[in-house]
Amino acid sequence: MGEKTTPNDHAAAPTGYDCIQGYLKTLDASPGVYRMLDGESRVLYVGKARNLKARVSNYSRPGGHSPRIARMIRETASMMFLTTRTEAEALLLEQNLIKQLKPRYNVLLRDDKSFPNILVAKSHDFPQIKKHRGAKKEKGAYYGPFASAGAVNRTLNQLQKVFLLRNCTDATFESRTRPCLLYQIKRCSAPCVGHITAAEYGGLVGDAERFLQGKSTNIQAELAEQMQQASDAMEFERAAALRDRIRALTQVQAAQGINPRGVPEADVVGLHMEGGQACVQVFFIRANQNWGNHDYYPRTGGTQSPGEVMRSFLGQYYDGKESPRQVILSHDIDDKDLLADVLSQKAGRKVEILVPQRGEKAELVAGALRNARESLGRKMSESAAQTKLLKGLADAFGLAGPPRRIEVYDNSHIQGTNAVGGMIVAGPDGFLKSQYRKFNIKGEDLTPGDDFGMMKEVLTRRFKRLLKEDPDRESEAWPDLLLIDGGAGQVSAVAEILAELGVEDVPFIGVAKGVDRDAGKEEFHRHGENAFALRHNDPVLYFVQRLRDEAHRFAIGAHRQKRSKAVGATPLDDIPGVGATRKRALLSHFGSAKAVSRANLQDLKAVDGISAGLAEKIYDFFNERG
Repeated sequence: MGEKTTPNDHAAAPTGYDCIQGYLKTLDASPGVYRMLDGESRVLYVGKARNLKARVSNYSRPGGHSPRIARMIRETASMMFLTTRTEAEALLLEQNLIKQLKPRYNVLLRDDKSFPNILVAKSHDFPQIKKHRGAKKEKGAYYGPFASAGAVNRTLNQLQKVFLLRNCTDATFESRTRPCLLYQIKRCSAPCVGHITAAEYGGLVGDAERFLQGKSTNIQAELAEQMQQASDAMEFERAAALRDRIRALTQVQAAQGINPRGVPEADVVGLHMEGGQACVQVFFIRANQNWGNHDYYPRTGGTQSPGEVMRSFLGQYYDGKESPRQVILSHDIDDKDLLADVLSQKAGRKVEILVPQRGEKAELVAGALRNARESLGRKMSESAAQTKLLKGLADAFGLAGPPRRIEVYDNSHIQGTNAVGGMIVAGPDGFLKSQYRKFNIKGEDLTPGDDFGMMKEVLTRRFKRLLKEDPDRESEAWPDLLLIDGGAGQVSAVAEILAELGVEDVPFIGVAKGVDRDAGKEEFHRHGENAFALRHNDPVLYFVQRLRDEAHRFAIGAHRQKRSKAVGATPLDDIPGVGATRKRALLSHFGSAKAVSRANLQDLKAVDGISAGLAEKIYDFFNERG
């Protein structure tokens, strides 16, 4: 793989078609990736080619281009090329660069997050079943992905009813002396207090895993047989419990919706385009069950074909995600076989990309398309309302135009402890939750409860980073408006902070509760001007209230999370080599961190999983402290 940048060094650097033609003599038929840049070296477009010379020559000839591509060509002042050994490498590199550089003329997937799984943790004699998101490092069996946390929670709730598996942490499990409420409401078999043996519990775990693998019919037949045997043996209480489990399992199967018989594992991808916008619906089919759906609104230029949008979406969507055995599409794409080969190589097994015309798969696609059409309709309606509100906000606050990025700041603490600053972001598409940020307040010289000091730290950190990463303010990360929770004092402090940083052209407004701190009587403060209010029934006022309340909710949530971590913290957390498993072993053996600190060396060596060397480290740690 080799990269070459071949700038045209003419007296007057050409642009557009002339610029592109100048590169043709330096290119060959190698596969690779090309970048088109404007006069300020900003990347306009990233593309891949089986044959770089042939692909670039298409751009060098006037005519035959869509208005969007013609505009892109006119803006091109230079190009960069990176050759690869294979076209598959070029495809992977193209998607990496698009996600990293976010070029203006590419289709961009804006909401790209990981999806949750269900984990049956196998590090304990009585496995725990729980929601898991992120890297699969913990020992156990993973099932998913699910479309959302809500879909996982619903399935976990159903599994509790049917299979009576615990969801408590290992520490809680070890500390129980009597069954918890879940046992009382028939959601857990209470293994923590010995109400079920390890072998019996293992049978329940096996049944739950078979259910997650799509084998629930066999489970139901076995439960029915066990119920009959219990009834014949006049074990009526056990028979009644089995009857309740069969009933719960029946309800689960009825509530799952679309359960395709002929599609055991697939992502069903439906695309609808309208009015220059696009919505992609992805349905998750796993173990012949519908595990939810998720919608995406990729940024398009408005003139791409459905095939172009679909291809770009898939490349970015599966970058970093494991693909299922089948990907079922509503629209065909170029390089379908190539993408299937790339996904197969990444997954280590065969991955098929299908565009069905009839049968059950086509019905699944029709359902995804219907959802995509309806979701885009709702999104366009909401966008129109949001655009109107942003225009009203600009008029009310005297802004140059409707803001595209609003940042709202709030702090949360209890008498200065566990202080956290929160920043939420909103724009034409509503709340941009992927852009939210929390700031753990670090200032050691702050007086407890010093809101001014906390706001200064948060804004200083935020804008120093912005100035470092994007001093020319070319990205969309720079805000058009700041909303601050507070009155004239906070506004003056913010003005001083921004002036020190040399950021004096970003408007900011303080939002303060009015008389009797009554919602609806908010006062708005601008630096150097008198406070003002909006009409009680003004939609812009409600909009600002929603923004402020969301910032407050986010800051409080971050504070509670930090506080709960602090409550659960022990001195053991500071000892190198003592992770969660060893910490649990020590606490289980000694009963408390204080008891660990008083233990002698021989007692520490006796703990399961604690080596002689680590026991000495732990002993020395507490002795040096004492």
